[in-house]
Amino acid sequence: MAVSTDLIVSVSGIRGIVGSGLTAEAAARFAAAYGSTVAGKRVILSRDGRPSGEMLRHAVLAGLLGAGCTVEDIGIAPTPTCGFVVRQSGAAGAIQITASHNPAPWNGLKMFGPDGAVLPAETGAVIRGLYESGDFQRSKWDGIGRTLVPPDAESEHARAVLDLVSVAAVAGNRFRVFLDANAGAGGPLGTRLLADLGCDTIQFACEPTGQFVHEPEPTPAHLADVAPWVKQHECAIGFVLDPDSDRLALIDETGTCVSEECTLALAVKYRLRHQPGPVAVNMSTSRMNEDVAAAAGCPCYRSAVGEANVVGLMRARNAVIGGEGNGGVIDPRVGWVRDPFVGMAFVLSLMAEERKPFSQLVAELPQYAMLKTKFAVPREKLPAAFAALEARWKDARVNRDDGLRLDGADWWLHIRGSNTEPVVRVIAEAPTAERAEELCREAGAVVTG
Repeated sequence: MAVSTDLIVSVSGIRGIVGSGLTAEAAARFAAAYGSTVAGKRVILSRDGRPSGEMLRHAVLAGLLGAGCTVEDIGIAPTPTCGFVVRQSGAAGAIQITASHNPAPWNGLKMFGPDGAVLPAETGAVIRGLYESGDFQRSKWDGIGRTLVPPDAESEHARAVLDLVSVAAVAGNRFRVFLDANAGAGGPLGTRLLADLGCDTIQFACEPTGQFVHEPEPTPAHLADVAPWVKQHECAIGFVLDPDSDRLALIDETGTCVSEECTLALAVKYRLRHQPGPVAVNMSTSRMNEDVAAAAGCPCYRSAVGEANVVGLMRARNAVIGGEGNGGVIDPRVGWVRDPFVGMAFVLSLMAEERKPFSQLVAELPQYAMLKTKFAVPREKLPAAFAALEARWKDARVNRDDGLRLDGADWWLHIRGSNTEPVVRVIAEAPTAERAEELCREAGAVVTG
């Protein structure tokens, strides 16, 4: 079988436009490759609400069953719920059918290991090799796998999140909350969780139909029409989920979108207040988290970009919380996946404890401006560019774990080559937008010089 060039195949899964790069044949083949690594064992299957998910579900089922796996299909469910069920049930792993925040024509497959975490690169590379070679297991007629009736996964996930906070403290405030699930997988669980926390919830697109009402990535630019409704409905806060619900964006009571970077920082602040300990984030996540951790007397460590890398560092450092600046919060007590429901519970709990408007809690965080840019640079030129950057900022602290990160007294730069195109990504954070822009401009001139 020829592998389509319109399909993005990586060590973390596959992703493509349905009917073009991503077909039923490709999905079944990839599922068979994954199933070959856990043949005969139990695998969790779930999907976000995209209409194409039903077709891909049948293809993935065929691939897994043909590899001899027993499949527990939990239906439409958030990505963190999928990871939670793997760990709670003792399954060998999982496949989540999702394209995350990609536009509606896209879909994909994301893989999990027996710990409920996204597969590390090494394991993903093995599965990618099997997919590309076609050398995967094909069971005989009497070795075909079977399907099982799944448990009520979302209620168990909600209970695990509620166990982390004082439900009575949050419920006593009777917060009015706006929830925008954008017709993704997290609407039902988000609605249930907020009800259990005693919130009066204004629901927007909370049925998981997959018919997005705005662009799926929950960035401020995509929420311009939604944000004012938080103020119009007199809500204390607005929560916005991406389609597979592993990211959480926030809107304050004035209808102002809050940077996704604040989601993790607020969760870290709440978590360390109740249990001090190490924090782990990736190289491109805001310095706010380091400052919040330092204020609590706790260390903050940085990994290479990627959820699997953050999880690996969390384990190595025994971190009590971690995540990424895209609105992803990871609490190991619930699972090893970015979990917006943990984020929602933590932010509401912080509001209940502080008894301050949400906008004030955001204003009290350390204030930085971040800018993300990219420049056309062939990968073979990166070593020389990195050396030149180190020479340009001689006094900066150097980290080469993922490209090059330079830390100054009150700023940082992260420069890393793209894995998919001949560009270098340059991210800067500084106290002002002008300084962040200056850093990116100067770094860009060095790498392209």
